[in-house]
Amino acid sequence: MLLRRIVFATSLFVSAASMSLAADPADANWQQDLENWRAQHAKELQAPDGWLTVVGLDWLTPGINTVGAAADNSARIEGLGADHLFVLRYENGHVRFEPAGSPVGLTIDGAAPTAREIHFTGKPETIRYGSFSLFVIARGEGYALRVKNSEAEARLHFRGLHWYKPDPSYRITAEWVPYAEPRKVTVTNVVNNTYEGLAAGEVRFTLHGQKVALVPVLGSLDDHDLFFVLRDGTSKTTTYQASRFLSAALPSHGLRQPGTVELDFNRLENPPCAFTAFATCPLPITENRLTVAIEAGEQRYEH
Repeated sequence: MLLRRIVFATSLFVSAASMSLAADPADANWQQDLENWRAQHAKELQAPDGWLTVVGLDWLTPGINTVGAAADNSARIEGLGADHLFVLRYENGHVRFEPAGSPVGLTIDGAAPTAREIHFTGKPETIRYGSFSLFVIARGEGYALRVKNSEAEARLHFRGLHWYKPDPSYRITAEWVPYAEPRKVTVTNVVNNTYEGLAAGEVRFTLHGQKVALVPVLGSLDDHDLFFVLRDGTSKTTTYQASRFLSAALPSHGLRQPGTVELDFNRLENPPCAFTAFATCPLPITENRLTVAIEAGEQRYEH
């Protein structure tokens, strides 16, 4: 349900402002850039290795983990086309790949599938077989096998995304308030793993007459942009329940000095978890669970 305007005059003001801005060349450029960005977002989801192709997430247990289509595998992958494809040996924080026999068409990083230890630095080593690609990911203290299928039903029958109409009133210049010292924050994801991020400050602004503060969670002080995971008043109605993501450029005077941050809530996007049950998305920290309704950006995905 759309947010009710407090008074009719406010609605008229916003509509008039939007019409005025739409006639401005700079605003026209903004709207075209926004539409291009939204189109690219949909294109990436539909890519042969996009989130719409993710069909499995199997957690490894210490010892031998077998992978294949047969029911006796630790990780059973329907439609894989091989009853027993390979083995992952997980011991003391190390994962070793071993092919099961000599299946035709199986590769790892484009090479012959010889036994080897899986490494986790940089780009994941990808195991391919037919339309499937599989790789090991580290989450918290554990490891899991992520499975993608370029012929997944979600990708083949993708019906498009749903967005609020572009609204210039959701383009906000927020105040950047740095903390005296950056502090560690604990982030929990949808599978209840936790990890530590860094909070260097917060953005402050007023929306619909309500004062709002949001905290971006950084990987380090060397990050090249700000990343917000938030939930708002639309999460119970028109947008994805768990969270939405927003990226923004760094503050005008850097992370350690007061300044401003340009926020465009028209670019709020759904996390991967909105498209597959096999993602491990972060949840909003307490400070980013808002009551104000942000009727902008991406709406719920209808499967």
